[in-house]
Amino acid sequence: MKTFNQHTLLLADDNQDDLCIMKTAFVQAGVPNELQTVLDGEQAIAYLKGDGEYSDRQRYPFPIVVFLDLNMPKKGGLEVLAWIREQPALKTLTVLILTASNRRTDVGRAYELGANSYLIKPGRFQELVELLKAWHRLSQSAAFPMIQQAVEV
Repeated sequence: MKTFNQHTLLLADDNQDDLCIMKTAFVQAGVPNELQTVLDGEQAIAYLKGDGEYSDRQRYPFPIVVFLDLNMPKKGGLEVLAWIREQPALKTLTVLILTASNRRTDVGRAYELGANSYLIKPGRFQELVELLKAWHRLSQSAAFPMIQQAVEV
């Protein structure tokens, strides 16, 4: 049985600079999970479905957690979240919104659609690292039964 740290994380964000910053922050936070990235909502859905290039699950393992930015081309984070929650096999997949938006309407809509958490990207890199450290510690505890359930499958 795999431990949480042996599972893949999927990060969907359309900004290449943000992806580089996020990758570095995950490393500095000591998160050992493999981090896969996609650049838009359509790629996120293709990854989760295992379509096209993502059909190779050795190269693109199914993620235990999905991090979604809200403002992406083709399909935004909320559209991807809605699609995920419509899929019976993905209903318990842990989905975290990770975005710069702190608008109440975005937060409320994300939770209405079934987001497990809504994280606002901090303005400073070290704060992002600390946020990811805290998330990683919590994600391995019994406080996140869906994650633990997914690990046990």
